[in-house]
Amino acid sequence: MTRILVVEDEFEMAKGLQDNFEFEGYEVELAKNGTEALEKVASFTPHLIVLDVMLPHKSGYDVCREMRSKNNNTPIIMLTARGEEIDKILGLELGADDYITKPFSVRELLSRVKAVLRRTPDSDGRSPICQIGKLTLDFDQLTAHDVNGEVELSHKEFEILKYFVEHQGEIISRDQFLDKVWGYEHYPTSRTVDNYIVKLRKAIEENPVHPRHIITVYGIGYKFIR
Repeated sequence: MTRILVVEDEFEMAKGLQDNFEFEGYEVELAKNGTEALEKVASFTPHLIVLDVMLPHKSGYDVCREMRSKNNNTPIIMLTARGEEIDKILGLELGADDYITKPFSVRELLSRVKAVLRRTPDSDGRSPICQIGKLTLDFDQLTAHDVNGEVELSHKEFEILKYFVEHQGEIISRDQFLDKVWGYEHYPTSRTVDNYIVKLRKAIEENPVHPRHIITVYGIGYKFIR
């Protein structure tokens, strides 16, 4: 799950942003001042930081400057009530990835967050763009391509592949897929999982009969290897 750190000393705004980000499926932590922000960067390791400029103890500029001086390239979107061009330039020159002036709409901020995450690998080196066998996948745009062009995958196939990527190297049981991807309330069968795997292997593997990426673990389920 993508992790976002919201650094904002106005409690109501911070909670509002947290609620909206969590509704979109992000994992969120809050920090109320610059010192706490740097501590959370180390412990929470966010994929993106929404950083207010005017903070107690250390300003957002100080936080950004200190992170970049330590070669921490976690994407930062700065929030500020200031509208002066020089303030925007300062934030960007210190290493911020984007800048939004209060008041702003949550929809605009969400769009900027998604845009920054699309173009910037996260702190674990991951990106929404992923190469799996013959396919290049964009999990944000739900698109897949091979050397011949676009490949049509269903939404469920993207969900299975994303779950594989998030649990690379782990043995995943059919029951795990049924629970996490389908949800037991839909009452699919374990055979449903196998049928999807057969289709995905045809799209991904150079030789689906002898797969290199989606490996069968007999009697249990599957293991994904990049």
